[in-house]
Amino acid sequence: MSWGTELWDQFDNLEKHTQWGIDILEKYIKFVKERTEIELSYAKQLRNLSKKYQPKKNSKEEEEYRYTACKAFLSTLNEMNDYAGQHEVISENMTSQITVELTRYVQDLKQERKSHFHEGRKAQQHIETCWKQLESSKRRFERDCKEADRAQQYFEKMDADINVTKADVEKARQQAQTRHQMAEDSKADYSLILQKFNQEQREYYYTHIPTIFQKIQEMEERRIVRVGESMKTYAEVDRQVIPIIGKCLDEIVKAAKSIDQKNDSQLVIEAYKSGFEPPGDIEFEDYTQPMKRTVSDNSLSNSRGEGKPELKFGGKSKGKLWPFIKKNKLSLKLGAAPEDFSNLPPEQRRKKLQQKVDELNKDIQKEMDQRDAITKMKDVYLKNPQMGDPASLDHKLTEVSQNIEKLRLEAQKFEAWLAEVEGRLPARSDQARRQSGMYDTQSPATVNNCAQDRESPDGSYTEEQSQESEVKVLATDFDDEFDDEEPLPAIGTCKALYTFEGQNEGTISVVEGETLYVIEEDKGDGWTRIRRSEDEEGYVPTSYVEVYLDKNAKGAKTYI
Repeated sequence: MSWGTELWDQFDNLEKHTQWGIDILEKYIKFVKERTEIELSYAKQLRNLSKKYQPKKNSKEEEEYRYTACKAFLSTLNEMNDYAGQHEVISENMTSQITVELTRYVQDLKQERKSHFHEGRKAQQHIETCWKQLESSKRRFERDCKEADRAQQYFEKMDADINVTKADVEKARQQAQTRHQMAEDSKADYSLILQKFNQEQREYYYTHIPTIFQKIQEMEERRIVRVGESMKTYAEVDRQVIPIIGKCLDEIVKAAKSIDQKNDSQLVIEAYKSGFEPPGDIEFEDYTQPMKRTVSDNSLSNSRGEGKPELKFGGKSKGKLWPFIKKNKLSLKLGAAPEDFSNLPPEQRRKKLQQKVDELNKDIQKEMDQRDAITKMKDVYLKNPQMGDPASLDHKLTEVSQNIEKLRLEAQKFEAWLAEVEGRLPARSDQARRQSGMYDTQSPATVNNCAQDRESPDGSYTEEQSQESEVKVLATDFDDEFDDEEPLPAIGTCKALYTFEGQNEGTISVVEGETLYVIEEDKGDGWTRIRRSEDEEGYVPTSYVEVYLDKNAKGAKTYI
């Protein structure tokens, strides 16, 4: 089955068919291109959707994500973000592996097709030229034969006429001979050209055209195969991301299974528990004595201390059955909440104070890290004066030290209030007790001062001082909190531009040209945290390395 033998006379139709094949290929390229645009648009919409429902930082919404159901929803949002990333991968792979490759192939195909048909037209023009030469030779032979016949007839007529002179007859005879000779020459020329044409025609139909058409056929078959391969690639690009998309969906299912309704119920208790005991029974009221009421140890009038005589109220006591009265609500609306959260119920006050202490401890640690970084930089400047002036860091070091001292005093104040509240609340289990503390002791005077003039839960003020004489805040080793942390993931790589001898604690030595992992960027203190192996990491001056951050380190799901 060959186009050269079967379609030897279908040059124009083959030209149309091959052009149609190129049009089909360009249509498929356009289809894939539109698919990639749809994938990008879909990924963008998924990312926007995930971002839209992400909790806003430092808002009430963020607090709601303590609940397992909300955590599962947040995990779903994150997985949908990764899911969107896979559709971006589909778009990128289809563009690089199909659209770009086929576009380049179409350009080459057009050039090859143009070359083949140009060669075919050239062969056609040659055979047409040979045919015209043959026709011209044939007409000339025919004309010469007719002229020879007329000359012969004229000679015979002159020869038969007795009135014609001998000279005229001789002239007519010579003319007839000349014409006959011309006819013979035309005949020989026509015969030669005819033989040449027949040879050219055989070569044209049995050699040139079959060869050209065979090349066109092979070109067309390669185009068909390329379309099929592109369609397979189209499916494989989708198939390659299915495992990762499956993992995203598995993570969503895993998050859904992690929802714990009992845990969420316990969180509700922790969020809204007041710490007060329910009110006691109202005693029988007779007309000879005012109404009596048993008040629990930790509610209302007896919440400040023990050993005081139980107070009895008349009819006005109905307004003090519960701690949340109009005065406290009004003060909250006006933004006049006291610094020590004394307007809150005991349990809620303890939680707020604990939260405040934890925040202060984090701020202190952050300042201490900054102080250590400045100290390290100063040591580097001392060893390498060309890098900077060590004295220029003294002002910043003093400022950071003052900030640390201020935060410590603030933390001590809230620690004292927290100790006061925990002393009043009923005994709790060890797991519920406060775990953190950074300072060794707290003077009794500080505690007593903090306890003075404290607003009672019912909104009134009392001038009595706390009966507690001394509170001790046990210190724990701050670094112990990080002993069991997972190692930080690498966020990129870096190349050492110079050799650095890390002699101070927390630094690491590097050799010029060495490649290492980056696990923490420069936070503005001039130091970058790097890792050589799982057990060897530390800080180096940022100016000593060239950092290459991994764009997929955040948000993208990478499986290595």
